Amino acid sequence: MSERQDPDDRETNHAPEEETREAEGALTAVGAPSSPATEPAASDPANSGPNEGKARSGGPDGGAAGNGGEERREGRSGGPDGAGAGGGGEERGQDRGGGPDGAGAAGAGGGGKGAGMDERGVTTPALRRQAGVALALLGIVILAVAAFTTPWHVLTGGPPDPARDFTAAQIARGEAFDAATSLPSYLSLALTLIFAGLLVATPFGAKVLGVLKGPWWLRVIIGTVVITAIVEALRWPLGMWFETILREYGLSTQDWAGWTADRLKNLGVETVLLSLMLLVLVALARHVRRWWIPAALGAFAFTVAASFVYPVVFEPLFNEFTPMQQGALRTNLLDLAARDGVPVEDVLVADASRRTTALNAYVSGFGATRRIVVYDTLLRAPQREVELVVAHELGHAKYDDVLHGTLIGALGSAFGAILLYLVFDPLRRRTKVTSITDPRAVGALLGLMTIGGFLLGPAQNLISRHIEARADVHALDLTRDPATFIAMQKRLATTNISDLTPNAVEYVLYASHPSSPERIAMARTWARLNGVPIP
Repeated sequence: MSERQDPDDRETNHAPEEETREAEGALTAVGAPSSPATEPAASDPANSGPNEGKARSGGPDGGAAGNGGEERREGRSGGPDGAGAGGGGEERGQDRGGGPDGAGAAGAGGGGKGAGMDERGVTTPALRRQAGVALALLGIVILAVAAFTTPWHVLTGGPPDPARDFTAAQIARGEAFDAATSLPSYLSLALTLIFAGLLVATPFGAKVLGVLKGPWWLRVIIGTVVITAIVEALRWPLGMWFETILREYGLSTQDWAGWTADRLKNLGVETVLLSLMLLVLVALARHVRRWWIPAALGAFAFTVAASFVYPVVFEPLFNEFTPMQQGALRTNLLDLAARDGVPVEDVLVADASRRTTALNAYVSGFGATRRIVVYDTLLRAPQREVELVVAHELGHAKYDDVLHGTLIGALGSAFGAILLYLVFDPLRRRTKVTSITDPRAVGALLGLMTIGGFLLGPAQNLISRHIEARADVHALDLTRDPATFIAMQKRLATTNISDLTPNAVEYVLYASHPSSPERIAMARTWARLNGVPIP
């Protein structure tokens, strides 16, 4: 995963995974792991700075409240439609003035239930208590799974010392890049959260979507398209600004046609997935009184399925993957995997160079869809460094980081569905919608998902940093070559223009990987403990 995300939620520093970021953003927007199919930000040994998530809330393709896959690219709450907590909502039930679909106009007369709703639209204290108990129990399960699967006590180094390994010019360049990209990133974040707040705390969404006509399911779909389009329109200029900075620093190789095509493609994938999720949610609320139960189960299943199919369904929409050519490197990488006891049938090469000069590799999927991917830009590095990068990825595979991340993400999505049931009723009054079955509630639901994803970001990144550190240690255990590890970290940091002196607050809030100086310090500690010459 890379260190910085632009307003489109496309990470660009520390091995930006721009090719796949678009598809990932779309999936995280509906509650799948930020990198569905990859462990939390675990895929890129280069990723390390706090800036990786600056635009976390930026972009309709942004992050899911239940992020968990490897290489997450994140996590992230992007755009009012971003970061889905896995959907759910409170189906309150006084569908006052409801039309044939039980969703009548706000303020319309009468207090009768919408047609077809009978008692399913009513929330009682008993139902809320049941949902509250379920939420508490699920929260305990999530904490237990996170505590059990996260390597909290992983090897670390002493205080990082950037000046020992990097020149003053390299440090200054990283700081300058960070400063240049901070403004569009934070503006994107602010716009995203302000718009999400507008959807959640005011009748804005209901007014905008109130003009839509047709059956409820059509209005849900069109409403999702409208909200997503508004967010995209707001963020488009910031995305162009960020892309311009990437070009100035030599990180982007795209032309505007390619950049626009990627963005629109992502928007299409995201809208389809969000529409599907919200259609299911509203349908459940219309027909099942305790709809939070099937909604939570569905959110869990969707996240697992998205993580599983992501490598073979969504990644190819944005990249071309070819088997690594026969030769010494491919043979060595497969031998490395065999020695590590990790079954890998092939190593794929992504055509990253048509978008970026950054270096990266990652592992995605699990079970039958698991695969290791390297950027074609990485193949220009010395072979030993490429092997060490892949050894890091093998660590994620060996410890099932993708699977564990997916599990946490799926549980988080289920948690979000139940939480939505509990919080939607008071918001219903503020937003002037009759119930969660009202198609005009789409805006409020998307706003809640965005805010939830943003709030969960720091916890997701804390887990991710520990997972990344364990993968680094695994790479050293497997190769026993701290000198090459340090050389590789220096190459990745300088090529991807990492911030080598990250701000402490940004680091806590946004960094999915340890910083490059931290990783180098850890390698020296490993060398000292293992009797290997200290580089």
